[in-house]
Amino acid sequence: MKKLTIGILREGKMPHDKRVPFTPQQCAEILHAYPEVSLLIQPCEYRCYSNDEYKDFGLTLQEDLSSCDILLGIKEVPKQDFIAGKTYLFFSHTIKKQAHNKAMLQEAMRKHLTLLDYECLTDEQNNRILGFGRYAGIIGAYSGIVGYGIKYDLFHLKQANECRDRIELDEEIKRVRLPNMKILVTGGGRVANGAMEILGALKVRKVTPYEFVHYSFREPVYTQVHSKDYNAAKDGTAWNSEHFYANPSQYRSTFAQYLPHTDLLIHCAFWHPQAPVLFSLEEMKNTTNFHISVIADITCDINGSIPSTQRASTIDHPYYGFNPQTLKEDVPFSRHTITVMAVDNLPCELPRDASEDFGKNMIERVFPSLIGEDSMGIIERASILKNGALNGKFTYLQDYVA
Repeated sequence: MKKLTIGILREGKMPHDKRVPFTPQQCAEILHAYPEVSLLIQPCEYRCYSNDEYKDFGLTLQEDLSSCDILLGIKEVPKQDFIAGKTYLFFSHTIKKQAHNKAMLQEAMRKHLTLLDYECLTDEQNNRILGFGRYAGIIGAYSGIVGYGIKYDLFHLKQANECRDRIELDEEIKRVRLPNMKILVTGGGRVANGAMEILGALKVRKVTPYEFVHYSFREPVYTQVHSKDYNAAKDGTAWNSEHFYANPSQYRSTFAQYLPHTDLLIHCAFWHPQAPVLFSLEEMKNTTNFHISVIADITCDINGSIPSTQRASTIDHPYYGFNPQTLKEDVPFSRHTITVMAVDNLPCELPRDASEDFGKNMIERVFPSLIGEDSMGIIERASILKNGALNGKFTYLQDYVA
């Protein structure tokens, strides 16, 4: 049997991403479980796992990966680094016709690459298999709590990126004593579940949306709302999830019911540009009815479902203020501004933990199909290009790359 060689790429996109597809230990597990596979690790000085950590597990570090059959990265690969005729897996950020990656996809076609996008790896029910959503939720919720503590001088914690790993972050959480407050989480996927892990660690009680709006509490509480809880059909017909996702423009927001009762908003829900926004700038101006003082916008849709998210913030400077009266950016943590956290690469703040979580799912759910028979079509559905040609459902990108 011919040996299949897989290469782990050094991240070339700037700023450099520290995450990896597989941790050193996971690489060793792969070699043990799949003797027909060999691995080459491209040396890198800025990964969250050092070169020596890979060497300690007996792995081979090699600059030249041209002997590899499959190349794995995280972010987009600089087009000049493509090796002709290879199979690549990374987050390509092309399926929405993102303008900044058009030249990259064109080059991938010229070099006859087979390109798989992690974002497109789905099961037979079209559910995504891989992603960093859980850690986006964990870090986003933690950052929202940290921001709330700073704003009201309640506690001062390390930022997530100052923690070595999740263990240290959990130690920081133990220092938190939340006041009597209400926290609202939107969404029901990996991101929301990650956010609720943090609220669970804080022992914040979960209540129903009805209780959240109608009852008072003597302790911090949170509720989780789904699309049906804050949208309604414009024509007054009963809620229908399938119809909403197919026709979002035919719905209006009912999120106003939560505005007077929410102190911290942790926004995790996917938003379609044709769907109603959660609330308007005019509603934010109404200080009597709008009680949200800190927004952790994990979705980070610029000028999207939350109008105060007018730009992405950074890991080094995660917070900015939004003045609801001037409708402009202002200083964070001031009493007259809403504090916004809108970091768009949150999992990079705990890269070791996020990588371990990602690699575990990759090994369990994708790897057998990648190196063997793709009986469930997982690899086929995620292949944007096959030997340089747009594949299957991705032919809609033809005008994008033309």
